[in-house]
Amino acid sequence: MKHCFIIGSKGIPAHYGGLETFVEKLTQYRSSDQILYYVARMGDRDFQYEYNGARCFNLAVPEIGPAKAVFYDLKALQWCIHYCRSRPGVKNPAFYVLACRIGPFIGFFKKQISRLGGTLYVNPDGHEWMRQKWRFPVRLYWKLSERLMVKQADLLICDSRNMEKYIKREYASYAPRTVFIAYGADLGPSGLADDDGRFSEWLRSRGLRRKEYYLTVGRFVPENSFEVMIREFMASQSRRDLAIIATADDRFMAKLERRLHFTRDKRIKFVGSVYDQELLQKIRENAWGYLHGHTVGGTNPSLLEAMSATDVNLLFKVRFNQEVGGNGALYWNKKPGNLAALIDRADRLPKEERNRLGAQAKKRVKDRYAWEKICEKYETLFLKDGELF
Repeated sequence: MKHCFIIGSKGIPAHYGGLETFVEKLTQYRSSDQILYYVARMGDRDFQYEYNGARCFNLAVPEIGPAKAVFYDLKALQWCIHYCRSRPGVKNPAFYVLACRIGPFIGFFKKQISRLGGTLYVNPDGHEWMRQKWRFPVRLYWKLSERLMVKQADLLICDSRNMEKYIKREYASYAPRTVFIAYGADLGPSGLADDDGRFSEWLRSRGLRRKEYYLTVGRFVPENSFEVMIREFMASQSRRDLAIIATADDRFMAKLERRLHFTRDKRIKFVGSVYDQELLQKIRENAWGYLHGHTVGGTNPSLLEAMSATDVNLLFKVRFNQEVGGNGALYWNKKPGNLAALIDRADRLPKEERNRLGAQAKKRVKDRYAWEKICEKYETLFLKDGELF
């Protein structure tokens, strides 16, 4: 039996977040009876439970601000190592750490993992040190932490080929071992009918109509280009609406209003969060187009989900997004007027071109990002102690 310990997500069942969804799918699509997953979960008290056949352990973490996530990862890794030590039957365990939060401490733990005959896998996630929400000292910590995680990892699992190239180039002096395994996406249409009451009521309450809105979904943070997307949509000639599904951030909202005065444009509609995945998929399917402005990170979950559902996807032109979208999407940059012109073009796309883009987008997701294929690759990798690739 291969014992695999997953550290770094907020836990399962997943209600939000790319890392959490990944862990949910990894356990859900487990096909080998030779693998047992252990999943850390952040909470307010310590207890254990089972979910998707995985053994989950909830860890109490104090409210200590930005350091909370670091403390959580360290406590989870310590729990996993203690568990392995106390059970002689656990041989050659795998420790998979998601994101690079604990670099300054990982050397200490790596020695203990090696004594257990274990393997340390690290998913570098996105360029966290580039995110504008962090103050400069925190960004310096993230960059240092990333470097030390790369240095100590036995194998880095990158969910984007461009992230893999970055790791190899940026940290060439460490000769890092890397492998590319993509993030995944669920395929197939929503289980809701077009006239389903939940969907109809959602549209009515937001003042939207089927195929008469553009959509964007994502964390409401500056690096996801909300300011550019709103400004350019306001500058476009489109008669459709822009529906923005995002978590609330009153300070950022007020900042955008001071700069853009978007509340004067009735087409710009902040419609809140949607946690019902069937409903969210239905919303995507009925959007005229999807705007994706993410500038940081690897393979973004919301982009994969949009491409599996929305015919016309308008993506910010950066390597990570081009890797996913290929010729199944249209691209824009931050030059004033560029996105506005693309929105006007998307408004006029003939049906045949819309269908072609939609079919190509769905084919890319099916061929490259199906969860079943992704999880099978992980199982093979773990069972062979990282020696497959």
